[in-house]
Amino acid sequence: MMMGKGAYLKRITSSARLPSVEVGRDLEGSTPPSVFIGSWNYPKVYAGPMIAPIHGDTMVMDTPEAWIPGEKTQEEILGFRMNLVRGKRPVHVEDLGSVYIGKLQEIALSSGSVESEASFRESPTGYSISDEHTPYGPSGSLERFDLGTMKMDRNLERVFHDSDLTASEAVISLHSGNVPFSAIQKAFSCGTMGIGKRRRLVPTRWSITACDSTIGDYLLKGVKRSPVIETCRVHESSTLNNRYAVLLLPTGWQYEWMEAFLQVMGSEEVIFSDHETGTGKTGYSPVGGCYYSCKMAVLEALAREGKQAGAIIFREAYKGYVPMGVFNVRENVRNAMRNQPLEFEDMKAALAHISNRMRLPLRQFVEESTLLRQLMKTRQTTLSSFHGTVPSFPVS
Repeated sequence: MMMGKGAYLKRITSSARLPSVEVGRDLEGSTPPSVFIGSWNYPKVYAGPMIAPIHGDTMVMDTPEAWIPGEKTQEEILGFRMNLVRGKRPVHVEDLGSVYIGKLQEIALSSGSVESEASFRESPTGYSISDEHTPYGPSGSLERFDLGTMKMDRNLERVFHDSDLTASEAVISLHSGNVPFSAIQKAFSCGTMGIGKRRRLVPTRWSITACDSTIGDYLLKGVKRSPVIETCRVHESSTLNNRYAVLLLPTGWQYEWMEAFLQVMGSEEVIFSDHETGTGKTGYSPVGGCYYSCKMAVLEALAREGKQAGAIIFREAYKGYVPMGVFNVRENVRNAMRNQPLEFEDMKAALAHISNRMRLPLRQFVEESTLLRQLMKTRQTTLSSFHGTVPSFPVS
């Protein structure tokens, strides 16, 4: 029986063994700035800062937008994350008037790393790894937590003080002002946006998808009013033990996400997919937050160009892949969309190219798809058209 994506990724994460930093009960260092809001037992959750036992500029440890352009390897990224120590205290998501949550909001609004001191009830232990949020190192219950001086980000501070602005309007305004997604998401998670008394903490993993969805839905409205591209295009990216191919079609907006995990744990080859047509999507995607991260990244590029297209995304993850959160999808697809595309006269030629770039036979993607299979049938494109050999290629 085929397992769902959540169960499959849980098997990967449960078998991972990562070395995290060792610290004692007292910790001095710098927060990137970084905060984490848990979701267990909502609305009473565990919330707190993430601190590196390093003084100075630690922003790269929690700025996913910098990792792929900076050519960071999976090992380097995991090294950053395993050096972040999570402090936590139980809080109610609506208790924004407390001194402790006020400190977390200050961190989330900061424009740079913040010197921090913390004392724990016991030495922090363990680590956390997930397909939704970026990993982090040991965690422990806080007894004391103090911050040094900091400088606020003017854009984030502006929406914090505007209690008449809805949370969605704040997220869109910040994105339009080129504030990094990770900074928007952390500030959103800490309850710094929204109408007055409606503000509250939002668990980190929920806030990531909320921001991706809010930005994506807003961009889609403009994209649907834009002219359709004239040719088929393929954008590609290959980093972090993944390969991505983004097929853009000269149609109105429609979208399908397909991801294959190839021999990550052994000899398995599993594919998960989801799609939407121009009428949109109802309900939460069974493939999780990556569906919304990818959608936002594609729409971001289309909006920047002032064009509309249909989008079919192929992703393959290979042996050595470690789930590190949906940033992997968002930033890889952003990277693909920044790369110069190849153009093709028709979908058949574009798919032939993709067939020769991916390791999995195209047939297996098509069998799992809904939208691509319909499009191939409409265009009378058969799988027998694709006989190319699969090349070898490096994946960092």
